[in-house]
Amino acid sequence: MDEERTGRAVADAKTRTGGATGDAGTRRAGRRGARWWRALLAALVATAVVVPLSAAARPEVPAPAPAAVAAPSRTTLDAAYAAHRADAARAARWAAAHGDARRAEAERRLAAPGRRLLAFDGRGPGLVTEVFGDLTRADRVAVLVPGSDTSLDTYDRFHADAQALSAQLARRAPGRTAVVAWLGYRTPGTVSTTVLTTSRADQAAPRLRRTVHELRDLLGRTARITLVCHSYGSVVCGRSADRLPVDDIVLLGSPGTGAGSVAGLHTPARVWAGRTADDWVAHVPHVRAALFGTTVGFGTDPMDPAFGARTFPAGAGGHSSYFAPGSACLTHLARIVLGTEFTVDGGAR
Repeated sequence: MDEERTGRAVADAKTRTGGATGDAGTRRAGRRGARWWRALLAALVATAVVVPLSAAARPEVPAPAPAAVAAPSRTTLDAAYAAHRADAARAARWAAAHGDARRAEAERRLAAPGRRLLAFDGRGPGLVTEVFGDLTRADRVAVLVPGSDTSLDTYDRFHADAQALSAQLARRAPGRTAVVAWLGYRTPGTVSTTVLTTSRADQAAPRLRRTVHELRDLLGRTARITLVCHSYGSVVCGRSADRLPVDDIVLLGSPGTGAGSVAGLHTPARVWAGRTADDWVAHVPHVRAALFGTTVGFGTDPMDPAFGARTFPAGAGGHSSYFAPGSACLTHLARIVLGTEFTVDGGAR
């Protein structure tokens, strides 16, 4: 994946700045880290200038505006799914007529009978919200929020993550769970300046909040809702968290949330953080700084005890391994969503 390759390059660069020991070594490593951080920013600024110019030669795939569909209720849920499948089918025809076979095929798959779409918009990179499981029966629901470089063209990998969590939950609590894969915002590119600021997250937050409130109205007050937020998606969740009616917020491979601590999220939910052993995000400087009239970086590492999250062991793997079937992380995610995660020495806390 582009994100994984870019992340490994970032980690390698960070590693080359380290290695010193002792107080003097720490200061030298800090200076090198600062130089590395400035160099990374400069490279991303340069990329941000080049990429839009090259993208201008590749117009976005045209698509019809989605039909207006009211927030679903238990009695209208199937009709809402059908309406959004019809939108995906129309978008597929437009994409095919435009000559974009890849997009057309992705949208045809989403339009297939049995797909449960809570939302769909084929314009630009595309947006889709898909349900795995039966929302009319579920009382344990996870809402997955993806990170950078996620779009209709790369949706299959996000779909696979949601399927993996759905299967894990179904084994533990058959008929009681559902997963909502929420690609409800225009994600930043991994190599771009937007991935270093909260701008895309700030745009996404009202949409995520609206989706959660609609789910809460549909599910009722007693159902458990968990936000599962990967990478830049954790920034989106951080900007959405203020008094949001969810029970748990899980931050996976998080570069930070934009807040200095759990208290800064203003959430009544339990906040969890996990990171795999080889995730390159661990090497990203957790700072916030003013640059070119905006704030760059996301502050405190959610794995840092000072942040105040309940941490859990996510096991081996890299930045894209959190939903790997059979992984330690997937086991813990299922326990959190079901409300059965534990607090023991060496486990979650």
